Amino acid sequence: MLIRYKKNYEKIAMGLLSFMPSEKDLKRLQGTIKLYEEDQDWQLYLYKEDDIIGAIGVKIKDNEAELRHISVNPSYRGQGKGKAMLNALRNQLGNIKIKPSENTLEFFEKSGDQSKNLREELTDPDSH
Repeated sequence: MLIRYKKNYEKIAMGLLSFMPSEKDLKRLQGTIKLYEEDQDWQLYLYKEDDIIGAIGVKIKDNEAELRHISVNPSYRGQGKGKAMLNALRNQLGNIKIKPSENTLEFFEKSGDQSKNLREELTDPDSH
């Protein structure tokens, strides 16, 4: 189940996002969390089973969502949780098309979401 990020989940969200190579730097990670808190186009969700085990974030523009972050607690990796998170996000967003960012392309391709020219459609991962 997806839960929309709220400030009281900040430490959990930061912990999960810090597993992403692009978010290892504390100042960058704090900036990312600030975007999710202050910019309505940036939406972060936490994935909960018994516990919160993952985070997935998108930047929505027009009728498209760029998958900016996806992270699963290492204890739950290799069990299809990332793909389940992506499917839950699709259900949450309805008709909004989800495309990868450079930081999430490899996951997107591994999850079976391959389309022609995906790499060419990417936006700059450092645009925030």
